[in-house]
Amino acid sequence: MTPVELSRTVLRAVRRAVEDGELSVVVPEKVSVTVPGAGGWGDYATNIALQLARPAGETPRHVAELLLPHLAGAQGVSGVEITGPGFLNISLGSTASTSLVAEILRRGPRYGFVDGPTGRDDTPNAPTTHLVRLHAPHEPRARVVMDVVARLLRSQGAHVRISCETGPPEPAWATVLGVAGLAGVDAYSSPQEPSAPPDVAVRPVPVPTPDIAALLTLGRDAARWALLHPAAHDRPRLTADHLVQRETNPLFRVCYAYARTRAVSRNAADLGFTAQPGDVRDTHDVQGDAQGAVEESAAPLGRPLVQEVTTLLADHPRVLSRAAAHRAPDLLARHLVAVADAAFPLLPAVLPLGDEKPLAAHRARLALAEAVGAVLAGGLSLLGIDAPEHL
Repeated sequence: MTPVELSRTVLRAVRRAVEDGELSVVVPEKVSVTVPGAGGWGDYATNIALQLARPAGETPRHVAELLLPHLAGAQGVSGVEITGPGFLNISLGSTASTSLVAEILRRGPRYGFVDGPTGRDDTPNAPTTHLVRLHAPHEPRARVVMDVVARLLRSQGAHVRISCETGPPEPAWATVLGVAGLAGVDAYSSPQEPSAPPDVAVRPVPVPTPDIAALLTLGRDAARWALLHPAAHDRPRLTADHLVQRETNPLFRVCYAYARTRAVSRNAADLGFTAQPGDVRDTHDVQGDAQGAVEESAAPLGRPLVQEVTTLLADHPRVLSRAAAHRAPDLLARHLVAVADAAFPLLPAVLPLGDEKPLAAHRARLALAEAVGAVLAGGLSLLGIDAPEHL
């Protein structure tokens, strides 16, 4: 069950409670499902009980208690628990990560994108796509941030029009950063008379003019990361640290993690096995002989490690939605770093060791690694940064 499917399951539980007369509320059009917060439990959590408490005239916990049996009996749900003031924490059991990985592999780098121009793909009757107008000054960071915000908004189903204040048509920084000429810009205007009132004026802390020379030495990918990784209100750090291939460099960790996922896929192909979503921890192959059964298993892979990776992957659509809604590419950049860091301990356990034969667990781990690669590739693409096959 994917987060979108679980959201629909929670919505059906609310609808059944209303139809049975247990709740007197208007059934919402959509339900938010996220990863559990601090003190949470299970695979996902929802605050729907807190959302419905006031209109229902009940306490959030009582609403949660009414919804719990409807959720607990749903297909694919292995457990439900109420935490805090009324959060519903939901466990999907062993099928959770399998379904998630299968969905990511199906969508590829477009996992987390909204299908079609209808808003959210989990709301069948959502309104038609709205138009968002972005406007930026003729300044390196503003142009790059506007470019990425436009990509994020489009990934979430919005139509976007962007404009920029007039300036030199081909400054050196525009070429280096990949925002030269009219590429992706619908109109130029003077600072005093924009071509149309923008919905959003993109104005992050600018790059000081003396620092532009340093920006150019970084090249496109490192320069874009240097401008996008800090929050808009923070001053970007334009140093050669963004080019070093060490773990102290967040961009290197993200690119290296992606390159490692591609490497394990190539090595697995050489060994004659492919990815298959499944249980990455507990799968065993049992072979019989004259003396009895001999059990073989892949090297152990703990649940906390797997849970951390799958939780971050499941959270990717929400991160894209928030980054688009708040016009904040830095949310996506930091999320990619978290995914990469969580994946590093997983990758050495993907391939069989020595004379070990590829087992179902290895195929499942390869699928999880390829899902990580899809998320990293999709995120880097939205940031306008190349995902390297080799590093």
